[in-house]
Amino acid sequence: MGAALSVRGSPAAGQDAPAALTEADYARAEGRLGNHANPLVLGASVLPVWLDDGRFWYRNRFEGGTEYVIIDPGAGTRERAFDHARMAAALTAASGEEHTVFALPLGDLALESGTVRFEVDVEGETYVCGLDPDRCGAVASPEAPPAGRFDIVSPDGTKAAFIRDHNLWLRDLTTGETAHLTEDGVEDFGYATNNAGWVKSDRPVLKWSPDSRRIATFRHDARGVGMMYMVTTEVGHPELEAWRYPLPEDSVIFRIHRVVVDTEAPEGSRLVRLDMPPDQHRSTVCDHVACRGSFSDVEWSADGSRLVFVSSSRDHKRALVRIADAATGEVRDLFEEVVETFFESHANWRYLSESDEILWYSQRDDWGHLYLYDASTGALKRQLTSGAWNVERILRVDEDAGDILFMGNGREPGDPYFAYVYRAPLAGGDVALLTPDSANHVAWLAPDGETFVDQYSTPTMPSVTGVRNMDGELLRTVERADISRLERSGWQPPIPFTVRARDDETDLYGLMFRPSNFDPAAKYPVINYLYPGPQSGSVGSRSFRAAHRDLQSLAELGFVVIELDAMGTPRRSKTFQDAYYGNMGDNGLPDQIAGIRQLAERHAWIDIDRVGIYGHSGGGFASTSGILRYPDFYKVAVSQAGNHDNRNYEDDWGEKYQGLLEAYADGATNYDNQANQLVAENLRGKLLIAHGTMDTNVPHSNTMLVVDALIAANKDFDLLLFPNRGHGFGNEPYMMRRRWDYFVRHLLGAEPPSEYEFGRLQPLVP
Repeated sequence: MGAALSVRGSPAAGQDAPAALTEADYARAEGRLGNHANPLVLGASVLPVWLDDGRFWYRNRFEGGTEYVIIDPGAGTRERAFDHARMAAALTAASGEEHTVFALPLGDLALESGTVRFEVDVEGETYVCGLDPDRCGAVASPEAPPAGRFDIVSPDGTKAAFIRDHNLWLRDLTTGETAHLTEDGVEDFGYATNNAGWVKSDRPVLKWSPDSRRIATFRHDARGVGMMYMVTTEVGHPELEAWRYPLPEDSVIFRIHRVVVDTEAPEGSRLVRLDMPPDQHRSTVCDHVACRGSFSDVEWSADGSRLVFVSSSRDHKRALVRIADAATGEVRDLFEEVVETFFESHANWRYLSESDEILWYSQRDDWGHLYLYDASTGALKRQLTSGAWNVERILRVDEDAGDILFMGNGREPGDPYFAYVYRAPLAGGDVALLTPDSANHVAWLAPDGETFVDQYSTPTMPSVTGVRNMDGELLRTVERADISRLERSGWQPPIPFTVRARDDETDLYGLMFRPSNFDPAAKYPVINYLYPGPQSGSVGSRSFRAAHRDLQSLAELGFVVIELDAMGTPRRSKTFQDAYYGNMGDNGLPDQIAGIRQLAERHAWIDIDRVGIYGHSGGGFASTSGILRYPDFYKVAVSQAGNHDNRNYEDDWGEKYQGLLEAYADGATNYDNQANQLVAENLRGKLLIAHGTMDTNVPHSNTMLVVDALIAANKDFDLLLFPNRGHGFGNEPYMMRRRWDYFVRHLLGAEPPSEYEFGRLQPLVP
């Protein structure tokens, strides 16, 4: 669809305002969405799957189809994993149904011991083919049932733990037999329960010991915790969903009673309760005790005899590191981290049981660095990294080699958000940069510890993927992404920019999107997309992306779209992230406004008198806050699924970034400065609020508080409720279309096409 945009923002004073946009304009904007743009990028889909011998394979999209490639880092070779044409013919012959290798999804392929294993859905049969196949044969399914969907499999793959009737059970993956590991679990006081209020699952929260014998978990105490209620929209009686969901105002929140379960002990002596009071349901990693698919802040010794864990205070200001005897339950306190605001480890700590040391992460000098502690005494031995930069993520600790491999950011010149791979010695010494290219790096380590895959890119430069050894030497380039088809479609990259924060001293970084038919003589209204933090930012990854949400699509409709990582967001200094601790109503908005004003001073084509704002979840909270607290600046806002008053949102979030709830003698509280409904009377612009009625993350009562206050203030606004939707409705076609329409009508001053329907657009480039 190459139709030119029929209207633009008003080019200059005295010129006629735009009248209407057409379906062709919306179709061109739709063509910039990820489902259209991403397939136009070739050679960027490297997700390495490692083999035991140090090789890896991946699926690669190239001009004409998909290939499966196998890389041998030692030999420096790149080959197709098998004869694709013969494989397709063999599968067709074996199954009786036509197959092409290109059509098989990545998850259906595994290279195991010199064979390529395809799981082809033909009456439930599995077909196995050799690397150089003449034919494929059906393989009978194993007699023992596989692990269940919510099972957690032991490291040796022989058994799995799961929850049944509030107790922990064990499944033998050889025989399929099951047996209970605990017996006294009951509702609201069960074992390994996965409920943080805002998120819940039937998958247990636990961590197996390396020898597959013991399980570290807890008894989840929800007794006395307040309830959350939601009802479905039905013909007839609605269905009630009710579960425990603690709020900041609650005197009782979830507690965890830590236990160790010995799966090989005789029945009746399997359960070891740690000798300590229950912990608050907190971690230093995320707003749950289950983060990144695992039991957070828990580390086993290599022999499974000891357990190191962190007990965090309810307000996240104190993290106590402890060690327990897995056989007796005896607990010793080692050391603690105490901060004035909140502590986060980002999972960047390890128990080094071989040397009986703890590798610890701290921002005590205002930057995220690694420290080494003696696990027997709790004494600090040395600081391993230092400087005005951050350790971002530990990749590997090699006790034998005596070094750490990690991702870090802010150490190299240029964009401080670019991540690089580094190596540091455990004994102390210089930090070595292993990925010198000035870009954002993503790394995958080989299991044998000899090599790693390094993929680097920037928002304007497509990815290059290579294999490096542990000295950072490039062994070979694997793929260079090809964006020629994307460019032929009319795509253009976002424009990186730097501005000063509200303090007129601190540099802030963002991306700007302009229409592909940009006219420098025109005047374009601005849409400010934001996610405010404090746990994240607006821009997200600095890697190359063909589509950034719908930001380029909105630009195609006649806007300049700006996203900026304001103060109060992570990955800079601790002071930077703490900028509005205790005042979440700030939302980084003073920095957003300061940045947009600076860009308008640089670029005459930015219309500073027409600025809109939008976001989802925390961004929905911030966009409403923007139009209510800065009504002279923001004229239009689209707010989706906002947590508008964190007294109505999960306890962990508000208490971490706003502090524990305090009520004052005059009836006010320390949470009043963040409550959007308390400033509803300030509304002067156009506001569209949207929420899902079954949002179990951010309950829609958050939005109803604002709606009620707007009604009481006699304000005009627009409300869109999505029946039976959860938290993720923001990119549903209807919500996207209504968002586009709202900005076109009220910020651009044009009439959108009537009820534009997504999904009809054909690929822009074959």
